[in-house]
Amino acid sequence: MIGTRELVYRYAGGPELRFEDVDVAQGGVLLLRGASGSGKSTWLALAAGLLAPADGEITVAGQAMQALGKVAGDAWRAATIGFLPQKLHLSAALTVHGNLAMAQWAAGRPADEARIAEALAALDVEALAQRRPAQLSGGQAQRVALARAVLLKPRVILADEPTASLDDEAAAASLDLLRATARRQGATLVIATHDARVAAFFKDEKGLKALQLGRRQP
Repeated sequence: MIGTRELVYRYAGGPELRFEDVDVAQGGVLLLRGASGSGKSTWLALAAGLLAPADGEITVAGQAMQALGKVAGDAWRAATIGFLPQKLHLSAALTVHGNLAMAQWAAGRPADEARIAEALAALDVEALAQRRPAQLSGGQAQRVALARAVLLKPRVILADEPTASLDDEAAAASLDLLRATARRQGATLVIATHDARVAAFFKDEKGLKALQLGRRQP
């Protein structure tokens, strides 16, 4: 689950962001909606433990984020959070398989070929294992990035603008893929978006929560 209470983040010399309280059950879907600069990426970073709140509380998968130190936070994040960034950041020098193996290494996990094969198969990209990112289509690259994000079977999946620059058909396919992957793993799905198509796609989703974000000055 994800829960926040009176959550505040302050930029040094910049604006203050105050977020409305939210409670999302494990396996639920949360949409973070708002224009560019409204705080969506900041909220994701708070949920991932990459930023510390100035005030208030945020609990993710039973963990109070304020209680995590850096070392413990890194280990917790690797085991709990799967992140699909808007820019996929696949290493051009590595194959698809190598990108997933690197994710295991970065998380301090032993090499697990069976888990890599399972993640690639689940996202239907096992045939691409020896290709490099430059040899992938946009849709294939997103599937590979999602396979990397869920490689360690996280309890929470964070997706930052997953439909940006996609046409309607590709956007629907991307959202269907995210939803199916989260359901298969029982993960809570958080999507940051300014795209009205995302809200329309999830409008009948059981357990759906939405949070409208906007800057608030002190």
